[in-house]
Amino acid sequence: MRSISQKSAAIGLVFGCLVFGLGSLIVKFVPIGSYAIALWRLLIGGLVFWYLSRHFGQRLPRNPKAWRFAVLSGIFLGFDLAFWHESIHAVGPGISTLLNSMQIFFLAAIAWFFFGERQSKLQLFSLLLAIIGVVLIASPELRHNGHGGYGIFIGLVSGAALAASMACIRQAHHAEPIALFPLMLLISIGGVTALIIPTLLIDHARFMPTQLSDVILILIYGVVMQCCAWALIAYAVPLLSLTLTGLLLLTEPIAALLIDYFLLHKPINQWQWYGVLVTLLAIYLGSLKSSAQTRKKTA
Repeated sequence: MRSISQKSAAIGLVFGCLVFGLGSLIVKFVPIGSYAIALWRLLIGGLVFWYLSRHFGQRLPRNPKAWRFAVLSGIFLGFDLAFWHESIHAVGPGISTLLNSMQIFFLAAIAWFFFGERQSKLQLFSLLLAIIGVVLIASPELRHNGHGGYGIFIGLVSGAALAASMACIRQAHHAEPIALFPLMLLISIGGVTALIIPTLLIDHARFMPTQLSDVILILIYGVVMQCCAWALIAYAVPLLSLTLTGLLLLTEPIAALLIDYFLLHKPINQWQWYGVLVTLLAIYLGSLKSSAQTRKKTA
């Protein structure tokens, strides 16, 4: 039975990552602003999680510290999504998703600065590989893409914001264990609140969808990508080995890169593909270290 459960978890994890990759296509083609679509995604997802919390009787936490960190996680997640969307428009879904996946290294930096977790030789080696990979990817992009520098920078910043969001979730759970649906509801509230003013200032002219097809795509983005795909990943990760989890999570940036290259016909040269492979290896090695630390702390 356990092997069947692990097999279904692995399939669910891959499917969830592939769905996340497809979400970048919605961002690419729906003609509203990067901040606006992030706001809509979190608002729609928040409504779904509110309903699920009530339906399954999962209550909000009582500890004020848990509330604060859950909402703060949402604030970071809101800007993570907005910055990731900006990077998608500048350098395409593939490279932007790859850069966002480097949150592993920012998470390690947060653990070092704020929690005193020392990094191993493997962690430092994976960071060096990641730097080499980003240089290989960025150099050609900067030469032929006028928005390449901004796209790469904001993609890395999105990874840092995602890492901060994950660190806040950890602190919220330390204050009080929170059920999944109320946690995601508070995160959604934080993200929506944080994005209202930037969206009105930056994307006021591109806030509302103008066609029914765009409305449907935004609903899909909020319900399927924010709720269903995330739930599949959250379900699958605890059931799989650390090695398999780290490997399968790489399907998200790989899927985005393949979509970018084959469906959107983005030119990616030989050196950039080498950079992609080096960066994926670095992310994989970094995920093994981060996962091992998490398991050690929770044991």
